[in-house]
Amino acid sequence: MGSRIEKLNWLIRGWINYFALTNMKSVMGEIDKRLRTRIRVIIWKQWKKKSRRLWGLLKLGTPKWIADKVSGWGDHYQLVAQKSILKRAISKPVLAKRGLVSCLDYYLERHALKVS
Repeated sequence: MGSRIEKLNWLIRGWINYFALTNMKSVMGEIDKRLRTRIRVIIWKQWKKKSRRLWGLLKLGTPKWIADKVSGWGDHYQLVAQKSILKRAISKPVLAKRGLVSCLDYYLERHALKVS
């Protein structure tokens, strides 16, 4: 996951630096949301078995009864990533702690520099 985040950061920074003059705040928010959802799906797919999913959710601080319930959802990837406790467990601050650059935050920073 570390190399994926590193490559994503490289791509995000390059793309935003190139297009920072345009007004695309809402688009950046949507891309940021979809990117985080896709990362959650990738993490869920990496935890293939129910026991591994339970372990991962517990490690992220999820209560045991919720983790036990959600870990059995299996292959409903988008549902798990968007509508479950996984969205709260792997939130924006958690991904930022792992090193992921937020598209919207980076865009707002770069856009303010280029416009002024």
